[in-house]
Amino acid sequence: GPVTAADRASQDAILQVLGLERAGEPILSEEAPAPAGLAETRLWVVDPLDGTREFIDRIGEFSVMVGLAVGGAAELGAVYQPATDRLFAGAAGVGAWRIEDASARPRTERLVTGEVHGPLRFVRSRSHPDERIRRLEAALGDVEVILSGSAGSKCALVASGEADLYVHPVPYLKEWDTCAPEAMLRAAGGRVTDCRGEPLRYGKDHPAQPDGIFAAHPAAWESALPIVREIANDNRIE
Repeated sequence: GPVTAADRASQDAILQVLGLERAGEPILSEEAPAPAGLAETRLWVVDPLDGTREFIDRIGEFSVMVGLAVGGAAELGAVYQPATDRLFAGAAGVGAWRIEDASARPRTERLVTGEVHGPLRFVRSRSHPDERIRRLEAALGDVEVILSGSAGSKCALVASGEADLYVHPVPYLKEWDTCAPEAMLRAAGGRVTDCRGEPLRYGKDHPAQPDGIFAAHPAAWESALPIVREIANDNRIE
């Protein structure tokens, strides 16, 4: 996708802070990939600007994302939405929070997944239409479709109870697209896997997430998994 001056400036700022606060710990960033073979270490995974297309189009659905993977699993994640000054953050075994006016007068609300009521609220990409998504939407039946930008924004909608599931069964997602939102949503009680129902891993020899992402309220994840898995099996690119 496109790379803007904002992508580079955001990366520079994040790497500067991590370099000071976590000196010597490896960092994988979209604009500066780290060496491969880091699955057994503490690995910071950074997407300086997730949703660059939305940023260029002046749609506020873009995010700055910083995650931490330990032993190949997402453990901590922060998803910041500059357009609204809203921060979603969570850590495994600790919890997740939404922080309004994060850079001014922070107001914090704990995030816990509630119940699923009525039609499933299915959040999908605004700028990356895909035939697999259309098939999935049809197979799910009675759903309410919500359009959104970045992966971080979509997972934030699920974490805050504004959507029930987010599915993207494509082979081009990368570790920096999924680490921070996965950690945040799981800390809020959500389920996050690839579209085969398998755990997402970090620090692999190649940063691709070849089976996409399936992030949902636990009940929605269970009910939709057979459909999601079937479409993933039909469309996997080796």
